[in-house]
Amino acid sequence: MNTSHISSGPDQPEGADGAKASSAELTMPAGQESDRRFMLLAIEQARSAAEAGEVPVGAVIVKDGEVIASGFNRPIASHDPTAHAEMAALREAGRVLGNYRLVDCDLYVTLEPCAMCAGAIQHARIRRLIFGARDPKTGACGSVIDLMAQPRLNHHCVVTPELMSHETGNLLSEFFASRRRKRSAALKREE
Repeated sequence: MNTSHISSGPDQPEGADGAKASSAELTMPAGQESDRRFMLLAIEQARSAAEAGEVPVGAVIVKDGEVIASGFNRPIASHDPTAHAEMAALREAGRVLGNYRLVDCDLYVTLEPCAMCAGAIQHARIRRLIFGARDPKTGACGSVIDLMAQPRLNHHCVVTPELMSHETGNLLSEFFASRRRKRSAALKREE
């Protein structure tokens, strides 16, 4: 995997020499503090998706330190396979800015984008993509494929993987565990 476009995430700290960082080196820079703050907002969006019975994925788009758009998964309710959190946030940001090019914008999303969303992120010219949990089934930013590292594509954004991956991963795990419990209970009632 070509990782030249990937910055080290705070959940995987390394020292200047590439070795594991000492606790003294783990002081979080101001940029990472704001990254965590914006990821928490994406997590709030993901919780909204879960409350609506959708897979809990949330996204926010930030420009000049301000949230300009947000979204959460809605493919089930909208009967739209493209209604992913990232797509909703990208559409809203385009409306807010009056432009489909989202130059100097950063996208925070709780789950690694799929190929559809990664392509839209590239077309929108997002500056930075910060995601939480990796997606081992459909992740297109390094897990299954890495569209962001394709040299033949004409736009590349900086990717920061696995920010707050424990929190974002737990949200997904809890959602699917709850869904399995409900299915199991329903099957037992039918017996």
